[in-house]
Amino acid sequence: MHLTRRVITQLIVFALVSSVAAAIMMFQYVRLPELLFGSGHYKVAVQLPSTGGLYARGNVTYRGTEVGRVQGVELTDTGVRATLLLRSDVKIPSNLDAQVHSQSAVGEQSIALLPRDATSPPLENGDVIPLSRTTVPPDINDLLDATNRGLEAIPQQNLKTAIDESYTALAGLGPDLARLGRGGSTLGIDARKNLDSLLVLIDRSQPVLNSQIDTSDSIQAWAAHLADITQSLQRHDDSLRGVLQRSQPALDELNNLLDRVQPTLPVLLANLVSINKVAITYQANLEQILVLLPEGASIIQGVNVANRYTKQGYRGSYLSFNLNLNLPPPCTTGFLPATQQRTPADVDYPDRAAGDVYCRVPQDSPFNVRGARNLPCETVPGKRAPTVKMCESPENYVPLNDGFNWKGDPNATLSGQPIPQVAPPAPAAPPLAVTGYDPSSGTYVGPDGRVHQQSDLAEDARAPKDWRNLLLPRSGP
Repeated sequence: MHLTRRVITQLIVFALVSSVAAAIMMFQYVRLPELLFGSGHYKVAVQLPSTGGLYARGNVTYRGTEVGRVQGVELTDTGVRATLLLRSDVKIPSNLDAQVHSQSAVGEQSIALLPRDATSPPLENGDVIPLSRTTVPPDINDLLDATNRGLEAIPQQNLKTAIDESYTALAGLGPDLARLGRGGSTLGIDARKNLDSLLVLIDRSQPVLNSQIDTSDSIQAWAAHLADITQSLQRHDDSLRGVLQRSQPALDELNNLLDRVQPTLPVLLANLVSINKVAITYQANLEQILVLLPEGASIIQGVNVANRYTKQGYRGSYLSFNLNLNLPPPCTTGFLPATQQRTPADVDYPDRAAGDVYCRVPQDSPFNVRGARNLPCETVPGKRAPTVKMCESPENYVPLNDGFNWKGDPNATLSGQPIPQVAPPAPAAPPLAVTGYDPSSGTYVGPDGRVHQQSDLAEDARAPKDWRNLLLPRSGP
């Protein structure tokens, strides 16, 4: 048989094309080196409770990408063992789940590898994915049997009604159901990401639930009280509606009031803060005043009782003016010495003497019983002292000298307490046994610190005066 040159060329081209196609088929599709030698791949075993329709040469995917094939499926004493042949160039974390899925409606099964994290070491040759991390789809036969049993539970004459009612209930809810499904999937994914926190929450929820059980009586009482309040609101529904309807004008008036006082309201509130601190400190005293105020008002009103329903009732209050002059005598202990006291005739206003000036007789003395020495200490109940500093300190009040008069040097004290002094413009001269007097009235200050009057020293000295002159004002220049 004689072959022409053209035929020989065609045969050579056909042989080359056939060889290339066979090579592509063996290396690309059949992957003969991979099947015979496993080159570029490594093996991983997967333990399954059942095959779930999985077969040899099924696909293996990782994050939706094909990374290998199922080399074989074999039975074991505890279930099924599938051997996976995975590509070496793809690093797959070892902390993962293996799930058998169906790729098509005709039942083409594959294994999907779903990593739990991206920080675990990659899978290596010979690793085993345990049964606790694998799942298989439910058997289609069991699903069909369950569907048949569900349909048989519905009476045949009512099946059409059930289908029609289901259509009516779900008609037009496709987008909502899809959104519900997507939300459920997102919720499941987020729950999977926070699985450890959810497990801890579930484990530690028992004390909270137990506390609800322990306080069940209180919760029931609270619910009962809430029911009473609700019933009361229901009974007074008309009144409540009236309050809500009429509250708007009142709120408008309140708003207008706040607008008018807005310029001065911050200053007022700032001042109230200071007053509030003082009120808190003297809270007990304010309460006592509020308790005694009604009784005191009734006592004051009692001065009108004597002339009530009488002919003299128009005269008003009935009072008795009994003059008790110098009873008790005035307190001079603790004040400036007699030589430094100003006469009553002076009309200037010098600076106040430094220090605390108050009557320093014993606290149980009948003189000036309402003086500063008997002020109650707010923060120390039962203690009385003239100053806040003494109240807050362990120091107790000590009267000057014997508590009734000066002894010896008027600038010295037996108790060691300081007394107020007026600084003289020049060194003070020794005290003299003389004193000045007012020539217009004949008054002068004696060594005992008291004011005396001698009428015959006055410029307009007249005849001796009797006791009535003490009650009448002085007439004339």
